[in-house]
Amino acid sequence: MKNNLNHIEEVGDDHLSSAGDTPMRADAFEKSDEVKIAEIEEKFKDIMHTLGLDLTDDSLKGTPKRVAKMFVKEIFGGLNPEKAPTSSNFENKYNYSEMLVEKDITLYSTCEHHFLPIVGKAHVAYFSNGNVIGLSKMNRIVDYYAKRPQVQERLTIQVVKHLQEYLGTDDVACVIDAKHLCVNSRGIRDIQSSTVTGEFGGKFKDPSVRQEFINYIQMKLDLNP
Repeated sequence: MKNNLNHIEEVGDDHLSSAGDTPMRADAFEKSDEVKIAEIEEKFKDIMHTLGLDLTDDSLKGTPKRVAKMFVKEIFGGLNPEKAPTSSNFENKYNYSEMLVEKDITLYSTCEHHFLPIVGKAHVAYFSNGNVIGLSKMNRIVDYYAKRPQVQERLTIQVVKHLQEYLGTDDVACVIDAKHLCVNSRGIRDIQSSTVTGEFGGKFKDPSVRQEFINYIQMKLDLNP
């Protein structure tokens, strides 16, 4: 039987996820952002010191605080439910009954196994069940869930579940195509490969509807006169 350390390494390399929810402790929000920043700053100083870096150097001495603020306020800001996008619904007064697609949403996230960037595009679609959501809200929902330590499979599911809840319909789909720097810059160092994940609810489970969504994603917009 392999020991636990080897098992954890294998899970990280294989990008497996055990749940659709981000694993969080019950006391995750007992500390303020300011306290978290101060504690992370001190811990990151220890990491840099252990690596042998000279923290008295002008270029490095501010790094621990910059990293701490970046972690809490920026790239992991999606861990805080208070930062969840408000997703107001509007009545579908146009009676638009076809698929609505928001594609090529720029996505920046962080792999939870190696804390290296994930960079890619998300494509989101839904059929209205009487309500619609502002177009920019779909971008904000993707951004909110991306700003966490993530695995791509979970991120894809979270975007769909959020939209299903706010739109009151199962007819939601999301496809994400992204590069993982834990694959591209370390380990196998394959700079060409990307990872594609999809989550399809309701009508999107129909192969013909799913194919229509894929066709929309593949369309190219030419704005040249």
